[in-house]
Amino acid sequence: MLNHQTLISAMDLMALQSAGGAAPPVVLDCGFDLANPAAGEKAYRRGHLPGALYAHLDRDLSGAKNGRNGRHPLPTRADLAATLGDWGITPDTQVVCYDDHGMPYAARAWWLLRWMGHSAVAVLDGGRAAWQRAGGTWDIQDKPLQTAAPYPPAEPAMPTIDAHTLQRRLGQGVLLDARAAERFRGDVEPLDPVAGHIPGARLRFFKDNLGADGCYKSAAQLIAEFTALGVHGRHPGTVVNQCGSGVTACHNLLAMAHAGLGDTTLYPGSWSEWCSDRTRPVVRGP
Repeated sequence: MLNHQTLISAMDLMALQSAGGAAPPVVLDCGFDLANPAAGEKAYRRGHLPGALYAHLDRDLSGAKNGRNGRHPLPTRADLAATLGDWGITPDTQVVCYDDHGMPYAARAWWLLRWMGHSAVAVLDGGRAAWQRAGGTWDIQDKPLQTAAPYPPAEPAMPTIDAHTLQRRLGQGVLLDARAAERFRGDVEPLDPVAGHIPGARLRFFKDNLGADGCYKSAAQLIAEFTALGVHGRHPGTVVNQCGSGVTACHNLLAMAHAGLGDTTLYPGSWSEWCSDRTRPVVRGP
């Protein structure tokens, strides 16, 4: 089986699923709606890719909140290892993640699996729409779980940074914010109690990674756009990605990995954690 590590096309996924063999890919439907957390699972019940399992952002792809660690803190590695085992994922499993909202939630699942040291994980480029355009079929049946042991423990394979360290390093390296421009500027803030952005952050709205067809832009185009923001394939510790709660930032991380710019750093708590401490500096405006 080919090892898909960033993006996979609908046609390639169809070929994987029809190839048979002892180790079929595990497909995760990551559809979610921040304004209606039940909507993604309901949509999954109405129809999903054949054999797909549902991965809930709050329940499966996030940890416990304490009011100071953001809206979608990382799960503990032990909890995530158990979840991956429940889904039948082993180090030899090809995993494919998708959603129908431009792939931010699928990118979060991709990043978490990479964080656990799992390399064979990819996002379905273009999501549900691309699958439909390719003539893919839909399923309404739940796939019986083929559980495995918890995913084997290993050192975190994707770099992260905490709020204290980030604050101490402000002005060093490149800090990218994946939120929409109006939230970045602080014109509006629908989700968090404080509007604005972290000092020194540069705007890279995650949807700017996509072309008109809803798929990721070419590697060459992504390289040009990230280079204009100061990203030059540097050491991962010099490029930090953040957003509102550590979810859509993963879209930028995936874009850079797909473009060959390396595995850059995630600030998991992101704006929702940063602004929970009123002593941290905040900027409004461009």
